[in-house]
Amino acid sequence: MRNKVVIIGGGAAGPKTAAKLRRENPNIKIELYTQEEIISYSACGLPYFIGNVIKDVNNLIVRTPEDFRKQNIEIYTKSRCLNVNTEKQTLLIEDLSSGNKYEVGYDILVLATGAIPVIPDIKNTELKNIFTLRTVQDSINIKNKIKESSRAVLLGGGYISVEMLEALVNNNMKVTLIEKNPYILKMFDEDFSQMITDYIINRNPGQITIMTNENVTEFKGNDKGEVTQVITESGKVIDTDIVILGTGVRPNTDFLKDSGIEFGINNSIHVSQTMQTSKFNIYAAGDCTDNFNLVTNRYFWSPMGSTANKEGRCAAINIAGGHCYFDGVMNSTTTKFFNYTISMIGISYKDAIKYGFQPEYATVTKRDKAGYMPNPGMVTLKLIADRNTHFILGIQGIGEGNVNQRINAVIPAILGKTKLKTFMNLDLPYSPEHSPAIDPVLNAAQIICNKINN
Repeated sequence: MRNKVVIIGGGAAGPKTAAKLRRENPNIKIELYTQEEIISYSACGLPYFIGNVIKDVNNLIVRTPEDFRKQNIEIYTKSRCLNVNTEKQTLLIEDLSSGNKYEVGYDILVLATGAIPVIPDIKNTELKNIFTLRTVQDSINIKNKIKESSRAVLLGGGYISVEMLEALVNNNMKVTLIEKNPYILKMFDEDFSQMITDYIINRNPGQITIMTNENVTEFKGNDKGEVTQVITESGKVIDTDIVILGTGVRPNTDFLKDSGIEFGINNSIHVSQTMQTSKFNIYAAGDCTDNFNLVTNRYFWSPMGSTANKEGRCAAINIAGGHCYFDGVMNSTTTKFFNYTISMIGISYKDAIKYGFQPEYATVTKRDKAGYMPNPGMVTLKLIADRNTHFILGIQGIGEGNVNQRINAVIPAILGKTKLKTFMNLDLPYSPEHSPAIDPVLNAAQIICNKINN
């Protein structure tokens, strides 16, 4: 009888698996090992703690080790898994406090080790005051440093960097963002990225500088070993008190290289719809796994906290003998810069071409409520559809108005393969306070239909 489940990882997916499994089976033995001291927290909320939106970092912690122990779930913090022996069904664990190493046996194993920051190949990354942001302790360290700082450099132009821009502005800092690609937020089409860039710069003139097509080659420090300057390939020298690396993350799977477990995209763990790996008694969930894209019908890697929780729940149900299938994701993402929302679902126009579709698009800028209502907000939407099938492939939305209301309306249309002709006549809820008589997202669908039909 398989009655001992060992979970590796204490971020989102691991604790979710443990909690759900205990509810499904009150008797099974559950052990969770994590190399961190704090478990079960919202990593997505860390920029808002740094930016003083969240006053107490403890508000981001969902459950403590003590909470789990009350449920008869054993939690081992500061415990790193070094390798997995799938033949013997054992793990080699290192106690990070003592350095001792020991073996742990399992009947069923759940891999939920998440993702780790990518450290770029830049000279002197070991200098003090160069940070990554992945853990609660990272956020505390950054917040302590910026209290005595006035200038910051952000490397990378992804979501975390945009959220950190807001956090640093809230701390009255002058910030330079450096991105090696031609534009920031490269998951968007370039036209939308440029509009986002313009908004960020114009909202805080003189406080934020965004450099694109720029590579950093070196960090320079003082005699205390603290970073003081950032040197770029083109010869620019930027003075700074702190550097935050937002140069991406990768699956935390290096310790599995000799395990025989099948890998997917970017060395992520390949899983089935039941969250099983290529080994029958090993499951995986969260940022360390690959994902099935419901738009392209291909596997890709999309680390998201919301997905990690769903996958952890699904794994737990199946381990307990139930039946759960996680079909996949649509790459749904959203963030904001102050009151400016930045969202997308599905694939961009450029990616639609890359994956062999025949895309058409429409861009609409419109008030989010009736024109005669006070305090309207503007939204700009870019809807993408396939000319051959008339299926919607994705949508991008930005603006100070209610963007997510429009984005969310497209989710079931993509999932259900609703054709444009049907979608543009959807009976979306209407009142002057919440929408124009014809909602902007329906306007976009009408325009694409007109383009396809000449």
